[in-house]
Parts: sequence; C-alpha cells; structure tokens
Amino acid sequence: MGDWWTTLGAGARPAPRFRVVAFPHAGGWPSAFHSWGRVLPADVELVVAQLPGRGARIGEPPQTRVGPLVDALVRDLADLPRLPYAVVGHSFGSVLAYELTRAMEQKGLAPHLLAVSARQAPCFPSEPPFAHLRSDAELLEHLLDIGGITPQLMSRDDLVRPSLRAIRADLEAMEHYERPLSGTGVPVLALGAFDDPVVVAERLHLWSLETTGAFSRLMFTGGHFYLYEPANALSVARRLTAGRPGAPDTGLPHPGRVPRASRPPAPAPAGASKHLLKETS
Repeated sequence: MGDWWTTLGAGARPAPRFRVVAFPHAGGWPSAFHSWGRVLPADVELVVAQLPGRGARIGEPPQTRVGPLVDALVRDLADLPRLPYAVVGHSFGSVLAYELTRAMEQKGLAPHLLAVSARQAPCFPSEPPFAHLRSDAELLEHLLDIGGITPQLMSRDDLVRPSLRAIRADLEAMEHYERPLSGTGVPVLALGAFDDPVVVAERLHLWSLETTGAFSRLMFTGGHFYLYEPANALSVARRLTAGRPGAPDTGLPHPGRVPRASRPPAPAPAGASKHLLKETS
C-alpha cells in the first residue's frame, strides 16, 4: 500500500471480502475512523485516506488543491487488490470522496455506493470570506464552537500548530473546489445531523443532483462530528456494507432514483446565506 492510504484493524480481517474507503474531515487523521474499526463486519476492510501534513505524514507539507490530492489517492487505491467497495467521506472528506468516486468510475472501478456526510452539495460552492484566511485564533474559536477541539488542547501549541496547518490547507482546497460539469452514476447516500451547527440540513438532499443513480438520505443527531460516534458509525456501516458478497438481507428499502440536473446550479434557499461562512470543515 502506498503512502496515501492506511488500513485500520487489518489484523482482525485477514481475508476481507469487501472494503470501506473513508475520508476524514478537514485536518483529520486516519484515527478519526477508529470507532469504525470496531463496528464493521469481520470480512470488511477499512482503508482510510492519509493526507500529507497529518498522521504518519505530519512532516510533509499539506496540499491546497483537490485535484492533485485525488490524483494521488486514485493512483494508490487502484493499486490495491481488487475488492468490491463503498466510499464514505465526512465534511471536507465528502469532496474528496465524490471526486475519487468519479475518477474510479472513469477507470471502470466504481464503488457500489458513495456516502457523503456533513457537507453541502457541490452546487453550493464556498463563497468569501474564506475560512482558510482566518487567523489562528479565529480558526481555533470556530473549532471549539463545533466540537472539533477540546478546551484542554487549546494551550497545547505543539499539537495545535501542525493541526491548524493541515486544517487551513484542507479548507483552502475545499474553498477553491468547483462543481464538475458531470456527476456520477454511483448511488449516493447523503448523511447529516439535525443539530449540526456547520451544515444546513435541508441542503443535503441536493446531493441527488450529483448522481444519475439511486439517492437516499439518512439523518442523525450528535453535532458536526456525529459520524464518529459508535452508534452512528454502526448505522452507517450497515448501509455501506449491506450489498457486500454474502451479506444478510437487511430489509433496507432501495433508495429512489433522482436524476442529476444540468447546470446552472439550484439557487440557495431564502435566508441560507448566513450559514455559508460556517460551512468550513
């Protein structure tokens, strides 16, 4: 496996039959998906993106554009042993998950499902003032507000400074990202939390515009980082792995098919502009 992916809980899954490919939030380390390693079935491999500037690659400069990140991630993922798989991305990770899905589909290696979590659809691009231009103090205050850092860590400059560097790079990549001219044929599952202070929950259904395949939405509580809570992780993991070879019938309804609309993008709902500045991770 190349530098761009790490396998969590590999020892417990010596002969996987299915793979979950995961992308953490802005600045997130692969360990963000630690809880998922405990809830996935024994025959499912968990592979998490490991971007420069964090984790085992903390000494490398982080990248600030989506394109080069996805190119490297696709190259290394395509080199892994072939397995049926699903993709899940959280917040900024949803952007990478979506673009990786499109690229793998073009290679004839599409996942069976794409799950996008806690991130507005690409038809709502980021608008200035951009969060990556905030001061360190402003970014830290925002992270504290949304539960991305504990008050105890605020004074740990040795931990905070490299984390802010990675977060700022990911935010810059996300805020310069533009909606592609074509979407995907892979089914999409949009995920979110009703009490997320970052994302407008009513917008999540607009991910249906990015696929010509099936679409469904699943909502939770737990704030912006709800996806890492074990109970929520278990619910989402069941949806992602339901179609794997030999999986039991879950009785889950098949999601409805919603075609991707052509451009121009749908306008923002009335009164939504006040939320744009908060959608930063």
